[in-house]
Amino acid sequence: MPNATLKKQDGASAGSVVLSDKLFGAKVIPGLMHQAVVNEATNSRQDTRNTKTRGEVAGGGRKPYRQKGTGRARQGTISAPHYRHGGIVFGPHPRDLSAKLPKKARRAAVASALTVKSSEGVVTVIDALTFDTISTKVAAGILAGLGITGKTLIVLGEHNPVIYKSFRNIPGIVVRVAPAFSVRDVVDAAQIVIVKSALDVLNAQFGAADSSDQEATV
Repeated sequence: MPNATLKKQDGASAGSVVLSDKLFGAKVIPGLMHQAVVNEATNSRQDTRNTKTRGEVAGGGRKPYRQKGTGRARQGTISAPHYRHGGIVFGPHPRDLSAKLPKKARRAAVASALTVKSSEGVVTVIDALTFDTISTKVAAGILAGLGITGKTLIVLGEHNPVIYKSFRNIPGIVVRVAPAFSVRDVVDAAQIVIVKSALDVLNAQFGAADSSDQEATV
């Protein structure tokens, strides 16, 4: 079974913790990971393009000139597409660009990404993460004590606005609450820090063994 370094908040070593095979020792499927990242990027798009049809442009409430006797072609409205500032024919309009992956595929992609990071030895588990008050300085000190640099994904067991606000001003730091993180969050991260309580949430979500039954070695 895969292991991860277990540390305290001050950076002191607390041994190692055994991770679930379903999450950190799963079969790696690169194609599925790529599909999940593309799917998330697609869902983040907002199609705001829009053009007005002849019924939406201003004006055009009456005929521009009389039907006969002018020598010109008959016209019914100046909002017709062939007029300047008239309606647009077959122009772009907002579309629903959302795409979905099957539930099992999403979970398999997350497990694949976590397995890759675990095999690279960049997954660190800390026993707890607590803040008395919002402080970016304290948050940066914790990362320095843990030896964490670069893009980092921090996974919490529950929402904590104090922790979130303490880390949000540090470049490259992404804070997520388990299990609400994506494959792209994992793939983009150079380091992953998981609070031990988050392992319980992940194990329950993915049907893995209870982390309380996993042995921690010191």
